[in-house]
Amino acid sequence: MGTRQNTALARALAEVPGPLPTSGVIHIAIPHTDRFTIVGNHLAQHPDLSCTAVGIAVRIQSLPQGIEVGIKALAARCREGEKRIAAALRELEAFGYLQRVRDRLPSGRFITRTVFCNQPTALVHPRRPAAPQHPAAPAPHPAPAQAPTSAPAPAQAPAQVPMPAPATATAPAPAPAPPPEPDTSAPPPVPPPPLLSAHPGPLFVPLVPPPTAPKPPPAPLPRPNEPTPELDRAATALLSDLRRHAPQFTLSETDIRHLVPGVAAWLERAAHPDAIRRILTTDLPHPLRHPAKLLKHRLTALLPPPLPGAHDLTAPARPRIAVTPFQTCDDCDRVFRSPTPGHCRDCREHRAHRSEATRTAA
Repeated sequence: MGTRQNTALARALAEVPGPLPTSGVIHIAIPHTDRFTIVGNHLAQHPDLSCTAVGIAVRIQSLPQGIEVGIKALAARCREGEKRIAAALRELEAFGYLQRVRDRLPSGRFITRTVFCNQPTALVHPRRPAAPQHPAAPAPHPAPAQAPTSAPAPAQAPAQVPMPAPATATAPAPAPAPPPEPDTSAPPPVPPPPLLSAHPGPLFVPLVPPPTAPKPPPAPLPRPNEPTPELDRAATALLSDLRRHAPQFTLSETDIRHLVPGVAAWLERAAHPDAIRRILTTDLPHPLRHPAKLLKHRLTALLPPPLPGAHDLTAPARPRIAVTPFQTCDDCDRVFRSPTPGHCRDCREHRAHRSEATRTAA
C-alpha cells in the first residue's frame, strides 16, 4: 500500500489559478459564508507586535460586544497563561488597538470600559468627507461654457495678422477684452473649510508608552554616608564570598570594586550580612547572563531604610496637666482644693470679717 492521497486537496490545488510555486505557502481561498471575522493586514502583519498579541487581538475582535475580555476571562478561553495575556494586552494598548476608558454612569458611579478598535490609525487620522467639495466642483464648469463664445475671436485673429498697418485703426478692438474680467457669471472660488485644512488631534493618548519611547536613566548605586575602611573591607569580603553560595556570582575584581559602595551602604544601615547574601542570591533568573548588573539592580532597588533611633521608637510625652490637690480645712473640716493646707474660703472670709470687727471695736 502506498501513501494515502487526499483527493479533495488535489482537486483544490488543481483549481488554484496560475502555476503553483515550488516553495513557500500555497493559499487555498474558500469564501466564508458565516462565522468569519475581517482582520486587516496592518494587524496580521504588524512588525512590532508579537504573535501572541496578534492572536489575542483576533480573538477579541471575533467576540460579540459585551463579552468580558479581562486577563482572567481570556485566560479561561485561551491556552496562554495570565502573564502572557497581560503582556499581549499591554502591547495592544501601546499601539492603540486596545483602550481602557473610565466612564461615569447617570447614577454617578464610575466604570471602566474596554474599547477595541480594529483600525486605530483611522481614529487618529480620520478620512476627510468629500461631500462639501462636490457642490463647489461644478462651479468652474460654466466658465468654460463661455469659452466657445469667445472662440470665434481667435478665429478672426489670423485674418487680421497679415495686415500690420491697420493695427492702429483696429486699436479699439482690444477694448472688448476687459469686459470678460468683471464677468460675474462664474462664482468666486470657495475656500476650503478650516476643519478640513487642519489635522485633527488624536482622540486618545495611550496609557502605556510605545517601545521606542526613551527610557529614564537608571538609578545610581547607593553609597554610604560615612565611608570607612571597615565598611569597605566587609563589603569586599561579602561580594567575594558570594561564589561559595551561588557559583553564578563569580565576579571579577572590577565588578567587585564597582559594587562595594552599594554593599557598604547596606551594612551602614545595620543590614545583616546573611540577609544581604540571601537577598542577592535567591530567586535568580535562568539563565543568568549578567550577574553584576543583577546585583547592582537589587542593591539599588531593595535598599532598606536606616534603622530608627531610640527616640523615634518612644511614644511622644503627653503634656502634663497640673492638678491642685485636696486639702482639709483646719476649722470646719471641709474639703477644698489648694496647693497648701489651711482654711477654706468661707472660713477665711469669716476670719477676715471677725478681725475687722475686732479692729473697729478697738
